[in-house]
Amino acid sequence: MLFEVDLYQNESACQTPLDRQYHEEILKLEKAGGRKNCRIFTYTDHDRFTNLEEHCQKVTDSDHEVPSYLAERMANVRRRRQDRRPIEASSLKSKIITWEPSEEFIKNNHVINTPVQTMYIMGDLGPYGKLGHRDYERVLCTIKVDSNGVIMVKPDFTGTKGPYRIELDGEKREVWKYTIENASVQVQPEEEEREQRVFRNLYGRHKEYLSGLVGSEFEMTLPGTLRLFVNGEIVSAQGYEYDNLYVHFFVELPDQWSSPASQQLSGVTQTCATKAVGWDNVAHFCYPFTLDMFFTQADELEDSLPQWPVLYFEVLSLDFWQRYRVEGYGSLVLPASPGLHVLTVPTWRPVELGTVAELRRFFIGGSPELEDITYVRTPSTFKVGSAAGHCSF
Repeated sequence: MLFEVDLYQNESACQTPLDRQYHEEILKLEKAGGRKNCRIFTYTDHDRFTNLEEHCQKVTDSDHEVPSYLAERMANVRRRRQDRRPIEASSLKSKIITWEPSEEFIKNNHVINTPVQTMYIMGDLGPYGKLGHRDYERVLCTIKVDSNGVIMVKPDFTGTKGPYRIELDGEKREVWKYTIENASVQVQPEEEEREQRVFRNLYGRHKEYLSGLVGSEFEMTLPGTLRLFVNGEIVSAQGYEYDNLYVHFFVELPDQWSSPASQQLSGVTQTCATKAVGWDNVAHFCYPFTLDMFFTQADELEDSLPQWPVLYFEVLSLDFWQRYRVEGYGSLVLPASPGLHVLTVPTWRPVELGTVAELRRFFIGGSPELEDITYVRTPSTFKVGSAAGHCSF
């Protein structure tokens, strides 16, 4: 503290309005007979010691530590209450998402930016003849207040614990003990109730503000219901015998699954001519589809995992005379995990042996077909021990 007194006594050393305020207070203090307490003093958020203390904090125990980008950013950001201009609600609505963020924007927003005001309660632990030397200054307590109004005290109030100890280096190895007590006046019940009422009003207005940003079109899933939403695309088909391919597909919903009345559970792609890509002829469909399904568990005590919806495919070809042929059948269990999935579905078709069958398929069209496409895989109606377990057709 004597260091600061000597510093701010000289008006030429004052650089900021706060420094000049300190200069005037020191002059008044000298006229009043000086400070009565020479041991305990404080550094506030805008003092030079605070800046130095924040930048000198180490995050490892290495003597050769080089501050990382994150450590430097946190030292600059977390201690300061930034002057922010009020932002209109309309501008917030239009800039909720930054579609093309720059590298600097990404770096800045990956750092937690919670402005904090800091005050250090210091102790001058030097001998009586050497008071005011920086070497004997020690931090007794750090008080921080963030922009949310949260007060952090480190170390904590002493309470029932023993006093804190500070041991000095030197020949005498002096040990100082101190306690931290909460001397605030107990809040009256009326004041506490008024404070709670203010908080409730504040949180209510903030909730209305967030609801205004989200809008009223956000649809909530019913309690106890699992909603499965699929944005899919049939990209391409390759490795088939004939040209001009199209795909017929539909979704089978197991028990306890449902879909909205407007949801179409089947569809047909456009007819697509194939193109030679390497050794294969590929038909590029790029056909999008959307599925919206719900699972509702009837018995809450039932521990068995639900059956998942299955997507069935039937690949067909169309010739010049509008005759179609079945090129293959396939099935796919919809992924149970969210995210992007790129899946390949193998297909097969029943084949009638003999040359006559192949000639009929080429000249007349048509081929052996499955009466029930769900028999591509084990059908949902299959029961253990039934005759269908020995033969799928």
